[in-house]
Amino acid sequence: MLRTTLSQIPSRVGPQIDYMLSSSVLARRWPRSLSVSWHSTAAEQKQEVKLPPLPVPPLQSTLQKLLKTAKPHLSSSELCDTIKAIEDFGKKGGIGEELQARLENRANTKRNWLEDWWLACSYLGYRSPVVVHSSPGLVFPLQKFNDVNDRLLYAARTIVGALNYKLMIDNGKIPQDKQGNNPLDMIQYSRIFGVNRAPDMPLDRLRFADPNCPPKHITVVHNNQFFKVPVFNERGQVLDETQLLFMLKNVIDNSKTPGPPVGILTSAPRDDWSKAYKELSCINNGVNKKSIEEIESSLFVLALDQKNPEMPVSMDKRTVAALQMLHGLGSFCNSGNRWFDKTIQFIVGTHGEVGLCYEHSPAEGQPVAVMMDFILKHISSCKNEFVKEVTCPRPEPLPFVLNNTLECAIKDASRQIDSLIADVDMKAYSFKGYGKDFPKQNKMSPDSFIQMAMQLAFYRIHGVPAATYETASTRMFLGGRTETIRSCSEESTLFCKTMLDNCASIDDKFKSLKTAVNAHRAYTMEASKGLGVDRHLFGLKLIAQEANMDLPALYSDPGYTRSARMRISSSQVAASVEAVMCYGPLVPDGYACCYNPLPQQMMFAICAMNQCPETSAETYANALESSLLDMQKVVSSCSNLQSKL
Repeated sequence: MLRTTLSQIPSRVGPQIDYMLSSSVLARRWPRSLSVSWHSTAAEQKQEVKLPPLPVPPLQSTLQKLLKTAKPHLSSSELCDTIKAIEDFGKKGGIGEELQARLENRANTKRNWLEDWWLACSYLGYRSPVVVHSSPGLVFPLQKFNDVNDRLLYAARTIVGALNYKLMIDNGKIPQDKQGNNPLDMIQYSRIFGVNRAPDMPLDRLRFADPNCPPKHITVVHNNQFFKVPVFNERGQVLDETQLLFMLKNVIDNSKTPGPPVGILTSAPRDDWSKAYKELSCINNGVNKKSIEEIESSLFVLALDQKNPEMPVSMDKRTVAALQMLHGLGSFCNSGNRWFDKTIQFIVGTHGEVGLCYEHSPAEGQPVAVMMDFILKHISSCKNEFVKEVTCPRPEPLPFVLNNTLECAIKDASRQIDSLIADVDMKAYSFKGYGKDFPKQNKMSPDSFIQMAMQLAFYRIHGVPAATYETASTRMFLGGRTETIRSCSEESTLFCKTMLDNCASIDDKFKSLKTAVNAHRAYTMEASKGLGVDRHLFGLKLIAQEANMDLPALYSDPGYTRSARMRISSSQVAASVEAVMCYGPLVPDGYACCYNPLPQQMMFAICAMNQCPETSAETYANALESSLLDMQKVVSSCSNLQSKL
C-alpha cells in the first residue's frame, strides 16, 4: 500500500523513505545513532531453533541483478548511462566497495543488520496515516447474520478462537514453519497480541505486553464507545463463548448512542496524532490517560460496527467488506469506531462483513492469515446450544473527555480520512476460472504464474512494463522480514509482447510464458535467501547517510529510480478459505494486488487511486481475468498438442 523509491515493502512505505533519508531531513528528525530495538516477550524467548543471520549480498551480484531488472524500463541510450553508473559505483576501490565494507562491519555486530533500520524507516518513522498506506485489511469469508444474537455469537467465538491461538503461541505449540527443509523464524507470531504502536515524534513507539504481568482483557468498541472486557477467569482460563456473548450484549446495551469519534484520531498523519495524543493524555485528571493505557495494553480490539451506508449498486458485498476492513468507510460511518494503532482489530459488521485490520509494524501478513485460519476452524467446530443466564464480569467503560483543541483535531482527522477514502478505488473478488492446481498440474509455480498474469494485465492496459514489488519472506534468517521480488524482468516483458502479438504462434507464447515463470521463480528463491536488490541497496544508502557521505550517483540514475518505482505492489497471503487481504498502491498511478490462490479459484483484492485517471481497479481486474484465461488457453493448447504426439 504505499510508496517507496528505494525498497518497496509490504508496509507500503514509499517515497517517504527517500524523503526522510535525505541528509538534511535525517539530521533534523533523527539522531545519527538511530537504533530501534525489539522488546523481548516471554513467547519469543521460547524459540529454540537456531537460525543464521541475514547475509549481506555480494556487491557485484546485487549490481548485476539491478542492471537486469532495470533494462525493461530504459531506452538504449539510457541503458548505456545506467551501465556506466553501475560500473562507477561498483569499481574496485570505489564508493560501492567502501559502503559494502562498512555494511559488512555492521552485520558483524548485529543479530540482523537490517532489522532496526527497517522498523524505524519503514514503519515507526513513517509519518503519513497508517490507514490505507500501511495497515492492511483482511476480509474473512462473508457471513449471514439473521439477527443481533447471531452477530454477537460470531464475535464471541472469534474472541475465543483468538485467545486459544494466543495460548498456543505462549506455550510454544504453534507448528514450526518451514520453507522446504529450512525452519523459519517464528518470532512474528509472538508479536500479534498485546502490541500497540503509539504515536510520537520523530518515531512512533511499539508497546509490548509485559511478560511478567500479561494483559487479561480486550477492548471492545461500539458506536465509538470503548470498553475494557476481561477474557480470562481468576484461574487463567479463557472465558467461554456464553460469558463473552453476555458481555458483548452488555456493551451494546450501554452504547446505544454514538460517542465522540476519538478513535478517528488514530487515522491521522502520525505527527498530527502525536500532538493530539499528548493533549488527550494530559487532560481530565488522568481519566483519558487511563482509557488510553487500557486500550494500548489490551490483547486486541474488537470493533462492533454500525450498519454501512448505501453503496453503489455496482459494488459487490466483498468489495464493501474490503473497504470496511481497510478504513471503516468514513467519519460518517465506522472510521471512528477503530483504534488503528492496535496490531489486531477484529471487525464484525451488521450484515456479515467480517475480518480484521492490522497495524503492520510488528509482523507480516502470513502469521495473521494463519491466525485467521485457526479462528475460522474454531468457529466452524462450535455447536449452537441454548443456555440460560450466566455469571460473568461486567465490561468497564473507557470514557474520554474532550476540549476544544481535541474537538478541532477530530474534525481535521475526519476531513483527512474522508478525503483519503474518497481516493480509494477497490475491487475484491474471486476468479472462478481455475485455481492454483492448474499451473501446478502443468509444472509451473502458481505464484510465478499469477505474477506473469499481473504483468500481462498491466501491459495490455498501459502498453509498458510495470516495475513490480512482490513480498518475499526472509524468515529463514534470525529476525528476517521481507525482501523485494522484482517481478518485472526482461523475460516477463518479452512474454507480454509475445502474448499480445497476433502473429506469434501458440508455441512461441507458451515458451515465453514458461521462460518468464522460471525467471520469476529463480529470482524468488534468491530473494528468500536475502540476495535481492532492494534491501541491500537500502542498507548501502543508509550507511552513506550515517557517515555523512554524499549520496552516490547510482541512486539518482533512471535505471535505479524507475525499476524501484513500483507501479504494482503485490503479495500472496495464502489462506485455506475464501479470504483476501487488501491495501493501497505504492504510487498514485499504480495498483495494489493481493491474492490468495485456492485449489479451484483465486481470491484477489485490487486497489487503485481515483486521483489518477489512467488507473482503475475494475479495468485492471478485467484485464487480469482476460490474462489468466488467455494463459490457460495457451497452456492447455500446448499440453493437448504434446499429449497427442
